[in-house]
Amino acid sequence: YRENILKTAKALVEDTKLLVSGAASSQDKLAQAAQSSANTITQLAEVVKLGAASLGSDDPETQVVLINAIKDVAKALSDLIGATKGAASKPADDPSMYQLKGAAKVMVTNVTSLLKTVKAVEDEATRGTRALEATIEYIKQELTVFQSSEVPEKTSSPEESIRMTKGITMATAKAVAAGNSCRQEDVIATANLSRKAVSDMLTACKQASYHPDVSEEVRERALRFGTECTLGYLELLEHVLLV
Repeated sequence: YRENILKTAKALVEDTKLLVSGAASSQDKLAQAAQSSANTITQLAEVVKLGAASLGSDDPETQVVLINAIKDVAKALSDLIGATKGAASKPADDPSMYQLKGAAKVMVTNVTSLLKTVKAVEDEATRGTRALEATIEYIKQELTVFQSSEVPEKTSSPEESIRMTKGITMATAKAVAAGNSCRQEDVIATANLSRKAVSDMLTACKQASYHPDVSEEVRERALRFGTECTLGYLELLEHVLLV
């Protein structure tokens, strides 16, 4: 399925270019670009799922790496379409145009990451390191969203935020063990676990910081510590990658 994935991903990059240029053109062209990209991402998701299934059920962690890679591309495309909608018919120096360029850059990064992952899947010696690289990139993107001024749609209790930090503790232990063993399967499992643990922590931290009972000062501290925790964890993953 590799060639089919590469071909479909290339088509998606072309759709991305049309989306970005569509912001400055007619509504019809923009609608066509959005529809085309939606169709292409559906095709890409299907062929990646087939590729993941072809690996066999005895390697579920690598299957998860592939599925995560296509999920990242789909999320980036959704954000790009939203940014395109916001930038449509706006002048070139409008802030929404800079958001559009940023979203396009993330989109291309995630497509590139998917292609690297697909190529690495066939090479057992690089599977783990590639999974780790993809996770580090994903966490950096999640941190950017966390640090944005966007208010979460819902709030949660401080207790929920505390509960989510336990996942970081577990993932840290797993990362240290993977750094010691250097086995590709341990590194892949660490990459998958780290991704979820940090994402859950950042979501819970931001939701808790916007709880109605939380003061401005406490919110700022919570958001700062959420950032510091993530940066510390990223440093840990960089060390595992180095090892």
